Amino acid sequence: QQRWDSHTRNAGESSRAAEVERTKLNYLDRQGIDLSRRREALEAEQKATDVVALDAAGEQLLTEHDAQRERVDMLGGLLDQHKSSHEKVLDDERLLQSSLNEARQQLQAAHGRHASLEALQHAALGQEESAASGWLMRLGLDRSRRLGESLQVEAGWETAVETALSGFLDSVLVDGAHSLAVEFNALENADVALLDSAEGGSNTAGTLAAHVRGPAAAMAILGHVLTAESIDDAHRRVASLSALAPYQSVITRDGEWLGPGWARVRRAQGSQVGVLAREREIRMLAEQISTLETHLEEAGEQLEVLRTSKFETERARDDAQRELYNAHRRQSELAGQMQSHRGKLETARARAEKVSGELDELATQIDELQAQTRQARAGLDESVGLMGDLEDQRRELENERRILLEAREEARMNAREAADQSHSLALGLESRRSSLSSLEQALARMDTQLRQIDARRTEIGEQLAAGSDPIAELEGERQTYLDQRLLVDRQMVEARRALDDCDIEFRQLEQQRHLAEQGLQALREGLSEKRLAAQALHLRAEQLAQAIAASGLELETLLAELAEDIDADQWRQQLVELAQKIARLEPVNLAAIQEHAEQSERKTYLDNQLADLVDAMATLEGAIKKIDRETRQRFKETFDKVNAGVQELFPRLFGGGHAYLELTGDDLLNTGVSIMARPPGKRVSSISLLSGGEKALTAVALVFAIFGLNPAPFCLLDEVDAPLDEANVVRFSSLVREMSEKVQFIFISHNKATMEAATQLCGVTMREAGVSRLVQVDLDEAAKLAGAA
Repeated sequence: QQRWDSHTRNAGESSRAAEVERTKLNYLDRQGIDLSRRREALEAEQKATDVVALDAAGEQLLTEHDAQRERVDMLGGLLDQHKSSHEKVLDDERLLQSSLNEARQQLQAAHGRHASLEALQHAALGQEESAASGWLMRLGLDRSRRLGESLQVEAGWETAVETALSGFLDSVLVDGAHSLAVEFNALENADVALLDSAEGGSNTAGTLAAHVRGPAAAMAILGHVLTAESIDDAHRRVASLSALAPYQSVITRDGEWLGPGWARVRRAQGSQVGVLAREREIRMLAEQISTLETHLEEAGEQLEVLRTSKFETERARDDAQRELYNAHRRQSELAGQMQSHRGKLETARARAEKVSGELDELATQIDELQAQTRQARAGLDESVGLMGDLEDQRRELENERRILLEAREEARMNAREAADQSHSLALGLESRRSSLSSLEQALARMDTQLRQIDARRTEIGEQLAAGSDPIAELEGERQTYLDQRLLVDRQMVEARRALDDCDIEFRQLEQQRHLAEQGLQALREGLSEKRLAAQALHLRAEQLAQAIAASGLELETLLAELAEDIDADQWRQQLVELAQKIARLEPVNLAAIQEHAEQSERKTYLDNQLADLVDAMATLEGAIKKIDRETRQRFKETFDKVNAGVQELFPRLFGGGHAYLELTGDDLLNTGVSIMARPPGKRVSSISLLSGGEKALTAVALVFAIFGLNPAPFCLLDEVDAPLDEANVVRFSSLVREMSEKVQFIFISHNKATMEAATQLCGVTMREAGVSRLVQVDLDEAAKLAGAA
């Protein structure tokens, strides 16, 4: 068996060695094939990589980008010019609109003033409904002008003219006043004045007519009125002109009118006072209204021209802004393409260098692999030869082992039969021994029973031989016992009677004892009451003595000073009265002192607690102020650092533009933070105007700025690159690769460009319906294997 085990171990070791060499050889063969394929792929990749063409394409992109940047600058200047023109047009429009509004207000005020003055003038000139309106209408004179409307008076002489023409200002201007006078008979309860409307008349110097232009009839009236500058001048002229005709008079500017033997002045506010001044104001207002309306028409036309110009400037500005936006966008696209191309160029160069190095390494590895393959084949041949030798030895050992196994089985069969016979004989012997022991015990028991029976038989024989008549003896003995029983019964009856007497006497004595105990109990209770009363009196005496002592008196002195004929009843009466007075004072709280002490102690305890709370509150407020101060300081520092990070990362992610953080309030503890982002070529007023990719890149800039300030162990990005285009994905992947030196990134993506930046890929595939399988790829190891292939 030992030789067989040794042979088995040797054969197993040989087989394992051969299997190891065979596995190693297979692995080396596969590795050789993979390395050959990898070398062919690298050689093909090396031939396909054209760095010179990529350099030329990069130069072309750079030239196009510079030209686009110059166009952006030119369009930016053009946009500024359009904006300046638009702002100028807006300023002109605002000024013209303000002037137009002011003119409209003036026109409205002039219309209102003109309407009110016309209403007053019509009332003053009798042009409203009156008793003479029907007469004038019948004659067709209701629309005729009045004298007050047709007179043109030099400024300053209105009062004088109104005084001189008092009663004539509402005269109706007609042709042939005398011919119409015949119609006066039809007038009843009405005043009407008619005046020829013919112009002309004498404008004699020095008369009031020289300051007025109007109908000839009115001028004739005013031609007889001389003028003076003042009342004194009028008096001198009236006194110096002795030859003054009766129809001539002198009047001043203020309406002071002097004539031969008479004088007149008008100071009351009559209906026709101020008619001429009002008429002149009406004419001026009419001219002003006409001027304002003309001005409004011209301003309206200018406003329409400015609005047209504003529309054109707005359209030119929007077109320039659109062109600038498109140019910015094209510039950003070119910048992204340049950056992507630069990355591709750098990647191609690095890849070319890496391919050359990998080819050298592959050549070395192939040589080493061939040497290892030859060595493995030699080891496999040696192991196969050793396995052949061991196979011959195994067959010999198996033959010998089969013979030995047959002999062993035959010996085991013989030994088993002998053991069975020995066991059967032992069982028979043991059975015989048990039967013999049982028989011996039965014989011993039978001998004992035989001896007992013999002894009993002998005893019975002796009794039979000795007995004569036992019944007679027994009857005598029974009679004797009966007599004794009767005697004992009589004694027992007497004893019971004596016991009853003793019981009766005992109950009587028991009743006497009970009565004695009741009397003794009453005496004891009385004694107890006496003792309690004595103790109460003793306590009362002690209380009285203590009260006397507390009052500052001495008991012996007080007893000595008491009179011998004191009346205790009187004192008791006084005591009762005092008790009633005390009862009227309401119950006295005897525990007040103790309660006061307890409340004082509680107050002290609460005061101490209050002091502790005040100290704790002061400490807490100080800590809160310190925390608030440190929080504000740290928040400001963190905000500034994150803001600087956002300002740095945003242009890198967008290829231009700028962004910054802004506080929404002044209190750093309660303020919010807003991110202001402006991508290149955009003027964003709301975050809703940003696209999904721009929003994602803005959030990435903020998150990476925070990670740059305080890096976390890892960062999870869930399909951040989904809304990004190729150029943005390249910039995003570059920034992630740079940030991965400090932070471990775990990102979920479907973008191949983003996956190229990863070092470890984990994916889920479904080869069978409903069966998912996790696939993990180490890109570095995969690159090595691919390089080895």
